[in-house]
Amino acid sequence: MAAIAYALLASAAWGVADFSAGLKSRRLGVLPVLLWVEASGLIAIMIVTAATGEPLPGTRAVIASVIAGAAGFTALGMFYKALSIGTMSIVAPISATGVTLPVVVGLASGNTLTAIVAVGLVVTILGVLAASREEAHELQEGGPNRSAIFLALGAAVGFGLYFVFADIGADGSVLWLLALGRIFILPPIITILAVRKVPVVPPVRDRWQLIAIGLCDLSATALYGVATTRGALAIVAVIGSLYPVMTVLLAWGVVGERISRLQFAGVLTAMAGVAMVSAG
Repeated sequence: MAAIAYALLASAAWGVADFSAGLKSRRLGVLPVLLWVEASGLIAIMIVTAATGEPLPGTRAVIASVIAGAAGFTALGMFYKALSIGTMSIVAPISATGVTLPVVVGLASGNTLTAIVAVGLVVTILGVLAASREEAHELQEGGPNRSAIFLALGAAVGFGLYFVFADIGADGSVLWLLALGRIFILPPIITILAVRKVPVVPPVRDRWQLIAIGLCDLSATALYGVATTRGALAIVAVIGSLYPVMTVLLAWGVVGERISRLQFAGVLTAMAGVAMVSAG
């Protein structure tokens, strides 16, 4: 039960962070937002790690943590871009379908697939297909949702890989899981921004908001890491992937997004499928 509670809190925090970062990316750009989010998280976790004296884990956990960080960073980049150009309430549920990967890995590791989990996976896929269907005029005009959907699917793969390798890294050390990925992904971000000569210092108000987003994302990652040490990967990963619920609610309430009835049904179906898998 504790693992489920941690995973639910993680999904809520991820939903808030993703929605906020998606909005910022529309105005500031994806890479500057990623830089501030990841850097603020790294500074915070290194302070905590130094204060607690947490030793570096074994080689297996270190490698898994770095791979998890790289996968998570790639997924976030694609996800933020998708959120910035597409409909958030469609993009978010699609990105959550990457949870099928840790479910498969969990099954291969000894978890059993109940009937409700199997049905839930099918329902999730059907929901994604419905949510991904664009109106005829959008296809003819080459609207942004088509690109956003492909980016969201790519993000789903990255998130799935993150869930799998984070489970391994967290067994060694949750704190170092949070730190190592950020340590290795920040240099490439900085290099790309420097080569492109992209401004990375936003207005003061944006800076504090980006730092808050980074701490929110860090908290979600930490909660998920703790959850993986207390529960089965196939269950924890699925519950942690419920973040679209918060993102969709915020998109409706704050941005006032509107989607077609079929897409709305697809969003609800995808969420229902994820819930069925977690219930199994």
